[in-house]
Amino acid sequence: MSNLVSKYNVAGPRYTSYPTVPYWDNETFSVDGWKSSLLRSFNESNDSEGISIYIHLPFCESLCTFCGCNKRITKRHEVEMPYIVALLKEWDLYCNLLGDKPKIKELHLGGGTPTFFSPEHLKKLINSIIKRATLADGFEFSFEGHPNNTTRVHLQTLYDLGFRRVSFGVQDYNPTVQKAIHRVQPFENVKRVTEQAREIGYTSIGHDIIFGLPFQEIEHVEHTILKTKELLPDRLAFYSYAHVPWIKGNGQRGFNDSDLPSAQNKRQQYELGKKMLAEVGYHEIGMDHFALTTDTLYKSMENAKLHRNFMGYTASKTKVMIGLGVSSISDSWYGFAQNVKTIEEYYKLIEADEIPVYRGHILTNEDLIIRKHILNLMCNFKTSWEREFLYFSELPDVLIKLKEMEDDGLLIINQDNIEVTLKGQPFIRNICMAFDLLLQRSKPETQLFSMTI
Repeated sequence: MSNLVSKYNVAGPRYTSYPTVPYWDNETFSVDGWKSSLLRSFNESNDSEGISIYIHLPFCESLCTFCGCNKRITKRHEVEMPYIVALLKEWDLYCNLLGDKPKIKELHLGGGTPTFFSPEHLKKLINSIIKRATLADGFEFSFEGHPNNTTRVHLQTLYDLGFRRVSFGVQDYNPTVQKAIHRVQPFENVKRVTEQAREIGYTSIGHDIIFGLPFQEIEHVEHTILKTKELLPDRLAFYSYAHVPWIKGNGQRGFNDSDLPSAQNKRQQYELGKKMLAEVGYHEIGMDHFALTTDTLYKSMENAKLHRNFMGYTASKTKVMIGLGVSSISDSWYGFAQNVKTIEEYYKLIEADEIPVYRGHILTNEDLIIRKHILNLMCNFKTSWEREFLYFSELPDVLIKLKEMEDDGLLIINQDNIEVTLKGQPFIRNICMAFDLLLQRSKPETQLFSMTI
């Protein structure tokens, strides 16, 4: 395995979309084209499956230096209400465009720090969103909570609004690692919010754990997993730290590259964590996710209904995902659109009654085929071109690229499908890269993605 880690540890996408953002065709993209793709998808799917909504709440009181997300650091909570007003106006712009009432299947509050906002303001936001929509059967509302500032009132208020899933960012319990990433939070805080969420009635509680952090050793990961076992969250994101210090505006400047574990060390951290999680009943879901058999994510995997989008893995598929707020990405299945990244520009466009999109991509027929193959691989570890519409002209070239991976025992190439082996699952990003025609045709001259291992 160590030789394979060295061989395949290259920069590569995480494939929350295809095409990946650096390969979007922004030159031919237009907001009108995006609106047309959205209306097409909405009219095809709203009655049958509904839509997903992602709301980006960017404010944080302090900067975590492991984070590559879009955020605004401030302790001034008077920023909350103006931002909510802008979010609701953006939602109105979309509702007016769509015409019919959207049916909400999924809604997720991400950040930033959603629990930076007061429970009262979050209640106003959600009630106002729901007022212009209907709720699908079995809808799922979820949010990301910071263990240090999520209160019982936050949990109860959101539960009363229909939220049943919450994820808490843990990262690592070692004080040295926490100090390096500027995310100091005692185990007691995580224990408190996890137990409070259970008492209130949340049915899916998740923890996010990261390996490969600065100064992180294998014994730190072992300690974190042991503490996690004490709380037994329903699902876990256990993923590799993505070191992308070149992205403008992120905080990954608080430590040196030499402070990071080697690729071999990272893989050892992951393998140990995976083994320890399996011992207490967690099952690996797709890439970097684990769940107990009682969680909807596991059930979705068992029923081959697992889906992946800009929110990560989800238990149900919707064609339409509308992203609200700064930097949010929307997905119509036929197109992607990203909002402007600064709050000031976001407010300016909203005040002008404009959907605040600044870049995107309308998918070609080829894009749609490749997207389906990559989704199949990321969610099910297999894909097929048995059905004629999933065949594409460059498939023989892709299979030639995959032959070496087959020789290494990472996958099996059959007549009309491929299957990823258990040995190959940690290398799923590399396997998907062989299908990524845009990446293969135009290799980046500078590093655009984090390392795959």
